[in-house]
Amino acid sequence: MRFLSCAAAAVVVASLVATSACGADSPNKDVRARIAERLDVRPEDITPSPVPGLYEVSSGSEVGYVSEDGRFYIDGDVYDMESRANLTEARRAASRIALLKGIRDEDAIVFGPKDYKYTVDVFTDVDCAYCRKLHAEMSELNKLGVRVRYLMYPRNGPGSPAWKKAEAVMCSADRNDALTRAKRGEEIQAKSCASPVARQYELGRDLGIRGTPGIYTETGEYIAGYLPAARLVEHLKSLGGKG
Repeated sequence: MRFLSCAAAAVVVASLVATSACGADSPNKDVRARIAERLDVRPEDITPSPVPGLYEVSSGSEVGYVSEDGRFYIDGDVYDMESRANLTEARRAASRIALLKGIRDEDAIVFGPKDYKYTVDVFTDVDCAYCRKLHAEMSELNKLGVRVRYLMYPRNGPGSPAWKKAEAVMCSADRNDALTRAKRGEEIQAKSCASPVARQYELGRDLGIRGTPGIYTETGEYIAGYLPAARLVEHLKSLGGKG
């Protein structure tokens, strides 16, 4: 169930108990079952939140909060006002890392130097103007030590022209060359195959992509949209040596 809005406004919890009985103990099985039934989610997706009286509900990388009786749902972020940490975003990042961990290099289209410093996963649409702009800077990104793993995310979904182009690219003998030519506007001819486009599209939806390019760092951070190569590298450096 995809129950969170991608454009949810932040909800700041000003008074937060750092270590509460609710956050420390495992949730009551009856409470989890009641919430799960009401929200149509799995009981294992429900855990105690740091806020007394609220439970955390997760679906993919989406996180929300619900009252113990399952009646009231909070769509937003929880902050610890002592540390100024966004606790919800930290949970999202952990979920993104877990979801992306299942992607093998052979299922992606990888551009990168042998001695790379950072890896980013980029969900791309062949027809997206800013995706093409990012791809035009691939040589510069690679020179700066960034390895890019491309995953397909045709924004208009199955059956769209971009979807068919994505499948042609993924079914090509040389995917890297095919993707580069497709982004130049060339028509790609390839035999049909069991391409990973549908799986990657669903993964993008689970990750909560709001547009393309959708960039994910190794720390689980989501960058919504294009960044020039130099700015992207500076941002990756700021993450403490890990992209």
